[in-house]
Amino acid sequence: MIIVEDVSFKYKGSNNKILDNLNFSVNDGEIVCIVGKNGSGKSTIGKLIAGITKLKNGNIFIDDVNISMGKNIDLVRDKIGIVFQNPENQIIFNRIYDELSFSLKGLSKDEVESRIDMALRQVDMLDFKDCDLYSLSLGQKQRIMIAEILAKEPKYIIFDEPTTMIDSEGKEKIYKIMKSLHKSGFTIICITNLADEILLADRTIILDKGSIAYEINKKDLVDKCNILKKYGIHEPTLLEILSSLKKFGITLDLKDYSLDNFIRAIKEKLL
Repeated sequence: MIIVEDVSFKYKGSNNKILDNLNFSVNDGEIVCIVGKNGSGKSTIGKLIAGITKLKNGNIFIDDVNISMGKNIDLVRDKIGIVFQNPENQIIFNRIYDELSFSLKGLSKDEVESRIDMALRQVDMLDFKDCDLYSLSLGQKQRIMIAEILAKEPKYIIFDEPTTMIDSEGKEKIYKIMKSLHKSGFTIICITNLADEILLADRTIILDKGSIAYEINKKDLVDKCNILKKYGIHEPTLLEILSSLKKFGITLDLKDYSLDNFIRAIKEKLL
């Protein structure tokens, strides 16, 4: 479990708090989306939880381990992986195998091979194991960055706007990976403003000017989609449709529908 307790933060040289007395928790096995306008502090909280940025005011507990003031960071970094927006900024080596094995020093050769194969299989990139990273598309590079995190076998994964720079086909493949990881029991924080990623979450936390403006459970999204609009978050198309149907007396649960299943569900309501 991740607990964020009374966290405030401002960057050096600034008088303005980017985060102001933030309190929330992320339960084991959840996907939680953190959304908000640019400058709302959503990426900052991700870096604080991952131990990349040092926390000075408040507390963050990772499985009861407090990482405030830079304490226990090495211990926590074994449990948390973070995937950033631009995969090209994270690449160290040309060869995929070298990239993934770099963070697995100290393990036996057999264990390294096993973890790399497992991680690449999870992102559907095993056939690219010996390829040059720079020969891949941006979406494929991002999947390799996810595999690099998975090879370290973390408990928690933070996705910081992981599909912003990727085309629609690449986005769908990463969404599929996130759904699969969630099903496997990973705890995920997704920092985003993309509508489709909100639909992946069990809960959505809306940040506004460094504070939590609203928290919405997935089951309540249809009724509260106007709140997303209020804070400048684009409403997912599926939510728009479900909200409109509800006005006409057709109530459907929010699910991961295929187009055929969605049409079938509407038809069943009309019969």
